[in-house]
Amino acid sequence: MENTRHIPQRKIIHVDMDAFYASVEQLDNPELRGKPIAVGGSSQRGVVAAASYEARKFGVRSAMSSVLAKRNCPDLIFVKARFDRYKEISQKIRAVFYAYTDLVEPLSLDEAYLDVTINKKGNPSATLIAKEIRQRILEETGLHASAGISINKFIAKVASDINKPNGQKTVNPEEVLQFLEDLDIRKFYGVGKVTAEKMYQLGIFTGKDLKTKSVAFLTEHFGKSGGYYYDVVRGIHKSEVKPHRIPKSVGAERTFSENLSSEIFMLERLDHIAAELERRLKKADIAGKTITLKIKYSDFTLNTRSKTLPYFIADKDLILETAKELLYQEELQNSVRLLGISLANLNTDKKETAKTGEEAILVQLKFDF
Repeated sequence: MENTRHIPQRKIIHVDMDAFYASVEQLDNPELRGKPIAVGGSSQRGVVAAASYEARKFGVRSAMSSVLAKRNCPDLIFVKARFDRYKEISQKIRAVFYAYTDLVEPLSLDEAYLDVTINKKGNPSATLIAKEIRQRILEETGLHASAGISINKFIAKVASDINKPNGQKTVNPEEVLQFLEDLDIRKFYGVGKVTAEKMYQLGIFTGKDLKTKSVAFLTEHFGKSGGYYYDVVRGIHKSEVKPHRIPKSVGAERTFSENLSSEIFMLERLDHIAAELERRLKKADIAGKTITLKIKYSDFTLNTRSKTLPYFIADKDLILETAKELLYQEELQNSVRLLGISLANLNTDKKETAKTGEEAILVQLKFDF
């Protein structure tokens, strides 16, 4: 087994609420408990935002069209999303996290990383802390959470799925390499469906298979991600828990009630989207150089077109001007169901570089999990 001497070891917990939106709806409405429910619109154009575990048994998943979800589960009950309520409960959950550590990095309303290497309770066991946190969340919100515990964010994230729902999994330092070798490649965080299929074609089915490939081979086939795959399968993931995450991009998008088949109709929609994006950028005091136009066709094919400007922008008119240029860049392949505009290459990137520079100094720690 490889020497783990150079692997930075922290005590990281990834907490993930179980079917959060759907569970909140079942919590607030007892009549929905034990029944297959989907949070989202039930219309012809609706999309599932979240599904209860009862619905997941029928193959209902988030981001699935409501029509397909209903086809898979004829008894499916659709519930309208109530984001104000989800945020309210999310704040209670985060209050529990902060009782243990200030190093909390929220990924969304229902999941977060916690660094408990040094914690407010003085508890040396990250496993016991995770168990305590899950119990407190249940007592204070009535909802179940799952957790993964290990030496870095990547492994903790993967581990939190192992014993879902309402469970936890600890991968101790001495277990890391074997755990990753045995792991199905589809379980690797950052390996999506398309990448997994490509890996299958290259004879990569497990972490052990991935480990046999050189960094040059992986970079050749997967670009910049190749180096990431090479490292994580060896238990190396240096990203720290960042309490104040700096966004890599800011965007806005709209799904239309009827497909659009003409660029003329799309321009009006892009005007509204650009205005919303400007509002978000100014609220966050952010500007960027790279504009990306997202087009989702009626057959769900996704197309993106990008352009990088020599200067930072946050103004609606400049965003819209570039988005129009990207729209006319090539002919439409089909009628359009969704348009989106995002801005990346932000003026926050230098701040991010300065912060990540601190990772150059890593301390090897020995402790029980």
